[in-house]
Amino acid sequence: MPSAEMTPASMHEPEPVRPADAEPVRPTREDEVAAAGSELIGGPIGRYALLGTGWWTPVRVITIVAIGMFALGLVQKAPCYHSGWFFGASSQYTHACYSDIPHLYQGRGFADGLVPYFDKLPGDMDYLEYPVLTGVFMEVAAWLTPGSGTIQHQEQVYWFVNAGMLMVCAAVIAVCVTRTHQRRPWDGLLVALAPAFALTATINWDLLAVALTAAAMLMWSRGRALAFGVLLGLATAAKLYPIFLLGPLLVLCWRAGKWREFFQAVGGAVVAWLVVNLPVMVFAFQGWSKFYTFSHDRGVDFGSFWLIWAQNTSNPPSIDFVNTSATVLVVLCFLGIGALTLTAPRRPRFAQLAFLMVAAFIVTNKVYSPQYVLWLVPLAVLARPKWRDFLIWQACEVAYFLGIWMYLAYTTSGDAHKGLPTQGYQWAIALHLLGTLYLCAVVVRDILMPERDVVRRSGDDDPSGGVLDGAEDVFVLGAAAHPPRHAAHFEAPQVNWGRPEPPPYEDRSL
Repeated sequence: MPSAEMTPASMHEPEPVRPADAEPVRPTREDEVAAAGSELIGGPIGRYALLGTGWWTPVRVITIVAIGMFALGLVQKAPCYHSGWFFGASSQYTHACYSDIPHLYQGRGFADGLVPYFDKLPGDMDYLEYPVLTGVFMEVAAWLTPGSGTIQHQEQVYWFVNAGMLMVCAAVIAVCVTRTHQRRPWDGLLVALAPAFALTATINWDLLAVALTAAAMLMWSRGRALAFGVLLGLATAAKLYPIFLLGPLLVLCWRAGKWREFFQAVGGAVVAWLVVNLPVMVFAFQGWSKFYTFSHDRGVDFGSFWLIWAQNTSNPPSIDFVNTSATVLVVLCFLGIGALTLTAPRRPRFAQLAFLMVAAFIVTNKVYSPQYVLWLVPLAVLARPKWRDFLIWQACEVAYFLGIWMYLAYTTSGDAHKGLPTQGYQWAIALHLLGTLYLCAVVVRDILMPERDVVRRSGDDDPSGGVLDGAEDVFVLGAAAHPPRHAAHFEAPQVNWGRPEPPPYEDRSL
């Protein structure tokens, strides 16, 4: 079918500048918020400044900033490290420094040397309720934790060991995001400086899956479909959400006719996931399946609109109803994203769709733990690297981060009622949902009106798209089969609809 890239209208566009030959994008010259913020360090970059010629390259600067912000997040947990995790139920909430890590050291048998998935646990949770690769991560940290001293001391050391390992994951995320869009390395500062990222990094072990997913996105951007699939399979072995990235990739490869690369990615993902899971699945199936049965049987929980419903009715929805309804809602969202992909006037960027898919799952899910924001941060930066929109969303997430701990402080402080009552917490949930939906709306607008996409306004097509970058369409529907028409005038360079094929991916360095 004809596409916007093959219409006569596209022939009248100026010859695009190839990103490989163009200078890097400088955020302080194109983003008013970045320019204003740069006044703290001397103002916007000069016209004749030499960038990337010394030791202080963008990757190194952003990695140092990310580690510094991570360290500040550790300092924020200091009240809990000394007392909050061990003395008094509400102290860890009033100081907003709660973490699952020290509590699960003993609660999931690591202090007693029990083997995850194989050894049954005492208490209500009979097996570890995390995916296998996350369980391996937790076990390695337990091996590195000395078994001497009081249990409090061991839990403190266990948290520090995990924090060190998670700091490596944070650095990997910063590097991968910085290098995914080769002409926009400074966008990685959005990840490094994200306040919600620093605040939630050591609540749980989600950074492992996020790091593997960010590395997978980098591999796909370099045209390495098999490496992308392997890393995505490992990420899915650590957390479920990365598997959703195969959905938009399917529709994008369908539109561009890149089936070989798609099946390479799927094959790599399946094999990598099986290599991690199959041994445990075969020899300890009951323990292996605990993550899936726990996810299914879990009731309506923190952070979801389902909780607002349940708390404001005398007849709360059953678990089966919520499971079915949430599944229907997320499937409808996925179908809508697929339709958007095939009908958009220009093929959407992979990062845009990846963000929308994961955000749809988060918004419709029956639980939203505060660290789930980590799933979205790298994808949001690649999808919409605009400081204003990113900071609006981050402000909503920080408000939710404070809201959930103040609510738990209220519910655990007895008659003292310290913290946020139920209605206040519901407003915090609504703010989180509105912030996420706002960023989704902006991304959808960029897809429908590509001239508003800051990445494409810089002259790129899909720098995180790998083989999709600059590829011709072979299958489109609806509006995609016609030249783009924009309802309102917009003062910005028009999008170059299609451009010459980029250099072979094997010639591009990491």
